[in-house]
Amino acid sequence: MYRKLLQSTPREALNWKLFYAVICFGLMGAARGLDEGLISATVAQKSFIVEFGLQSKSLSKSAQANILSNVTSMVQIGSVAGSLIAFLLCDRIGRLYATRELCVVWIIGVIVFITARGNIGQVYAGRFVMGLGIGQTTVVAPTYLAETTPRSIRGLCICMFSGSVYLGIMLGYFSSWGTSLHISNQSPKQWFIPQTMHIIFAGIILLMSLFAKESPRYLLKMGQREHATENMTYLRNLPAEHPYIQTELIDINDQLEREREATLGSGLLGPLKELFFLPSNRYRIMVGLMAQLLGQWSGANSITIYAPEFFALLGTTGQSEKLFATAIFGVVKFVSALVCALFLVDIIGRKRSLTYGIILQLISMLYIAIYLTALPSVTDEKNKSAATSHASTGAVVFIYFSGVGWALGWNSIQYLINAEIFPLRVRSLGTSLVMCFHFINQYANSKAVPSMLLETSMKPQGTFWFFSAITFIGLLWVWFFLPETAGKSLEAMDEMFSLPWYIIGRKGAAMTAGQGSVAEAYSGADMEKMANIEQAEHREIAAPGGHVV
Repeated sequence: MYRKLLQSTPREALNWKLFYAVICFGLMGAARGLDEGLISATVAQKSFIVEFGLQSKSLSKSAQANILSNVTSMVQIGSVAGSLIAFLLCDRIGRLYATRELCVVWIIGVIVFITARGNIGQVYAGRFVMGLGIGQTTVVAPTYLAETTPRSIRGLCICMFSGSVYLGIMLGYFSSWGTSLHISNQSPKQWFIPQTMHIIFAGIILLMSLFAKESPRYLLKMGQREHATENMTYLRNLPAEHPYIQTELIDINDQLEREREATLGSGLLGPLKELFFLPSNRYRIMVGLMAQLLGQWSGANSITIYAPEFFALLGTTGQSEKLFATAIFGVVKFVSALVCALFLVDIIGRKRSLTYGIILQLISMLYIAIYLTALPSVTDEKNKSAATSHASTGAVVFIYFSGVGWALGWNSIQYLINAEIFPLRVRSLGTSLVMCFHFINQYANSKAVPSMLLETSMKPQGTFWFFSAITFIGLLWVWFFLPETAGKSLEAMDEMFSLPWYIIGRKGAAMTAGQGSVAEAYSGADMEKMANIEQAEHREIAAPGGHVV
């Protein structure tokens, strides 16, 4: 199936112009990754802890956990607002100008944060503004990548965004580890120098965006048909008359016309009503929201944010040792994300890749939960036997395995599915709402985990049993409700999501193979529709200026 689909894509469409666009927008994933990687190590740096009183003896354990969670989660609060702002900006000023705007906001937030000197309020403010920019990346980038890339490699291209998340995490971990070794614990440079990597990445993306092209699908939605055709031919490196270009443009126009007819006279609330009142869209919303809920509370993202604390919990002692173990964790996740992007999501499919990732994550969480239940006092070096030491090493290894499972599974899918499933008219709105829910859950998770680990609460072992239970529920949900979207054009999703709800997840992809779009006919799935393409080539579907659309 995948080989056939790839063969139907003209070689000219896989060109350096498309690669440039994928790199530009894919790198935006590093925004969230850098924040997670840097802040997890920053709050473990002695210079930061002392400067902002994270472990002040005048504070109770609960108060210390509260300050720690406030610092780590403030970006998530800003990201909730940022993901909602992204909907308005994406549709009003376009994907390209929204990218430039978010980079500026992102840089401003970083400057406010790193110039704080003992002022915890300024830390909160700077990280909130950072979140306004970072939150927008999770809407703008996947939307642009989904709209501009050929469907045969759409999964690969969108996973470049999720892969960049781990590039950012890895670089953040290693930079913090490096400053912990070479800069004094008394110097604030130990924590704020690594934070400047935010500015570097934001600057690179901002500069690259100056030479990128706007999404043709967005331009068609705005009625700019001539401009859309020009950008499509540029990105595909094919003439406007080529059947491959024509099939894409015909499909987009057909979907827009159907959506306009369905929502005629519905006013400003039209997209919102369409999103929640049409059964097919309600199923889409359910898929997007549940992927975020189950993914965020499966525990792997908590480990990313609080990695040094978790490694200490499992017996890794010493500041540099904890940060080094955390840095290696970043490498493991980055490599796993690349493997997923290059070999899994398009070749074996989204659903199977996610299933394998969840199973690996579940096994890892169960091992750690059992280990902490059997040996709750693992940090007591005097009481460690050889068997206990080996079990502790095994627990650390399974932390790494949980990262592999997360990278292969939930982390890639939560962006990929979200960018693929919504119709063009409500894509920005649907993506924004789902990503808003993503950051609400991430904030709640970041805020809750330090308190969950306390002895007066769920304790470490109870926390990992909780993660295991959520991961198992996620596995069942994927099997029953998540449809396979690999190989389908964005416009062809309508046929699948129009099926009865109890069929979509298990049989939807098979039952709608070759249906719903001219693009699928072009790939050889439907010969009758292929004949319609031949007829379309001989008649003008004229747009203003005489261009064929």
